[in-house]
Amino acid sequence: MARRARGRNELLERLVEAAGISHRRLAARVNELGAGGGVNLRYEHTSVNNWVVRGMIPREPVPPLIAAALAEHLGRPVELHEIGMGRGTDGRVDVGLDFPRDTATAVRTAATHWRTVDRRFFLTAQGAFTVGAFTSPVTRWTAVPADPPYAHHGGGRRVGRADIAELWQAAEEARRWDSRYGGGNWKTSSVTECLRLRAAPMLTGTYSAPVGRELFAATAELSRTVGWACFDAGQHAAAQRHLVQALRLARAAGDIETGCYVLTTMSLATYLRGHPEQAADMAEAAHERGKNHAAPRVLGFAKLAQARAHARAGHRAEAGAALSAAERHLEAIRPGTHDPEQLAYFGYERLATDAVEIHRDLRNPDEALRWSEEAAPMSADRFTRAVGIRKAVLATAHLQHGDLDQGLTHAQASLDVLQDLRSPRAHGYLRDGLRALAPWRKEQRVADFVHDARSRLSVA
Repeated sequence: MARRARGRNELLERLVEAAGISHRRLAARVNELGAGGGVNLRYEHTSVNNWVVRGMIPREPVPPLIAAALAEHLGRPVELHEIGMGRGTDGRVDVGLDFPRDTATAVRTAATHWRTVDRRFFLTAQGAFTVGAFTSPVTRWTAVPADPPYAHHGGGRRVGRADIAELWQAAEEARRWDSRYGGGNWKTSSVTECLRLRAAPMLTGTYSAPVGRELFAATAELSRTVGWACFDAGQHAAAQRHLVQALRLARAAGDIETGCYVLTTMSLATYLRGHPEQAADMAEAAHERGKNHAAPRVLGFAKLAQARAHARAGHRAEAGAALSAAERHLEAIRPGTHDPEQLAYFGYERLATDAVEIHRDLRNPDEALRWSEEAAPMSADRFTRAVGIRKAVLATAHLQHGDLDQGLTHAQASLDVLQDLRSPRAHGYLRDGLRALAPWRKEQRVADFVHDARSRLSVA
């Protein structure tokens, strides 16, 4: 049951006004966030009025959902005590977003975060993504992207290179399962547990400075991989925290290349959540900081992310320039030189695939279809999500071109591939295709496909 606070909740009232959200919309968003985590809520505008005017405090897990809903509109994290429903740092909504300046605190913070993280909060606050939460981490990383060597003595078990190899293997498995089954697959949960049960104790163990650098780099990649899987599954609050911790550990490792890759991943998440201008800045920062440190493939990936963000923002010239730069970086790769394995998937076929989406966003279907011919076929068994997304993007490009037959063909193929994936992000691409079919909605075959697609995606 809800409990009553003392009088009017002026803190909540002020934040609701600052967010510019109505009581009705706030109640609806809290219900949506709850449903995303399997919690059935039926709040109405009168409920919000009770929270504000009568000072009623709803039972858990509703207060964090209220904070998350307001955070979306304010563009920054909101703590429970800010809405008059917490005490001090109890139930902090910004847990995991810390980016400490010194290495010792950063390592301790990451370990503590993974050991004590409230998983229920992440499950119920899936929709909460606040681009402002990335501001401090990005600023601090670009200012100082590498810490001096750091060793830890007197901790628990001694960490060796076999332990570090285990973390790299876990990250590789997470990437493979994420691509094949979507970020919501069961394997992602087990790899997240690896952070809690394996990586966290290692961070507070005993290791030399050289081993520490390797440990931090491996843990950063594991956290980045889990963060992207969470993002793909729609768990945006969890994703942001994993990505922030990944960036901080990359800095602790003194590994500018890994930091560049993590920041590029953060840029992609930011652009996909509807903030292309900020995403373009982040990708450019990753590229500029990575110069003279990162492999060509890493720099090319940063430029590709920048091109995607500029295209979504409608910046035609900037998108074209960034795409060309990404292509040049790929051409600069030489056999036998350093080339990180975790980015092996980014080759010319991936660039061509993303170029289709870039030109679709720029509403240039002729160029999008030309690039689609450059994209080599990918195995649907291994790159299931990527293949499904590519077909969905091709569908919308054909529809922009006025070709309903090809548009429906590719949309149907996309649905067949994506229907069983646990990937709300991938399903979003298919829903874009459904919206693009609107001009033909009166045709029976279109109506039949739209009905079928909505039914199958709803089940998924």
